[in-house]
Amino acid sequence: MPHPPPDWLRQDTLSPLDDKVGVVITDWNPDRLVATMPVAGNEQPFGLLHGGATCTLAETIGSMAAALTVGPEKLAVGVELNVSYLRSATAGVITAVCTPVKRGRTLATFLIEVSDDQGRQTASARLTCMIVPA
Repeated sequence: MPHPPPDWLRQDTLSPLDDKVGVVITDWNPDRLVATMPVAGNEQPFGLLHGGATCTLAETIGSMAAALTVGPEKLAVGVELNVSYLRSATAGVITAVCTPVKRGRTLATFLIEVSDDQGRQTASARLTCMIVPA
């Protein structure tokens, strides 16, 4: 059963870019955040999912996981994003699953695994966020 967003989180948390590319967070579990994004509308000129769209999905879900980790009293800002593209996606919806690698007082690192509709891994990302006062 999917977890809802926490009560303290603003309802307009996702950015205009997330809206444009169609990012939807489907499970707000801070230990296993899940989001989806359509391939349609996010392709590069050769019909493949654009790497920048994959980065947007990874950055969004990782940043949201960091925000859930620190709560409303602090902010989490991305300081490094690393993405490896493993397989192309040309249709359907991709799903990203974000799990924590390390949650520290000043840095938090997350692993984001992206897969296609058939469950094939399309990308693997790592996001590190700095924790700062709100």
